[in-house]
Amino acid sequence: MHHTQSSIVVALDFPTQDAALEIARQLDPTRCRVKVGKELFTREGPAVVRALHALGFEVFLDLKFHDIPNTVARALDAAADLGVWMVNVHATGGRTMLEAAAERLAKRGTSRPLLIGVTLLTSLHDADLPELGWAPDAGRQVVRLAALVADCGLDGVVCSARDLTNLQARVGDRLLYVTPGIRPSDAPPDDQARTATPAEAWAAGAHHLVIGRPITKAADPAAAVEGVLRTLR
Repeated sequence: MHHTQSSIVVALDFPTQDAALEIARQLDPTRCRVKVGKELFTREGPAVVRALHALGFEVFLDLKFHDIPNTVARALDAAADLGVWMVNVHATGGRTMLEAAAERLAKRGTSRPLLIGVTLLTSLHDADLPELGWAPDAGRQVVRLAALVADCGLDGVVCSARDLTNLQARVGDRLLYVTPGIRPSDAPPDDQARTATPAEAWAAGAHHLVIGRPITKAADPAAAVEGVLRTLR
């Protein structure tokens, strides 16, 4: 079984730096990492990443880059300059974009951030896919994109925990598996369509569990982290 230490990534999905740091200060950076997403980064910029680093946290910069290859490669350079732990791109950007992203970060050697590809958003149902030109089979689409990500030299994928069994069978241990949509059994699904409990995701082979509101809205966020870690043990 993979190590539980820092397997939890707390999603700081807040509109302001002050709100994000208020929660971060209640957490232990040796017990979890944190994620900065689009809203927070767009409003506060690199300053929020630096503030989280100053508190001792490793940061997953969740901006899901998806653009022409050169633009994505340069954006990843900028993210790496911030010293973040992990960054991501949309796998649907295609092979040329994915290879350009991996090659640009590889030039940084061992100091580079992890690079992961987003397969399919966990808010999407099978029924949503035909409008995008895909067969109504989310699991098959995820496997196809994950195989492309692995072939292009990225470190891992973002995927639903429900896809992990198929991914383990088709892609195996070539990738890190980062799973959002994690909800303890007593938590509501909110806007996620394909959710799993922490224990289900861990047993299926997840390496990093991205958890937001069940921790950040808890009366004691640090205790909520410890509760999840107990279920993983």
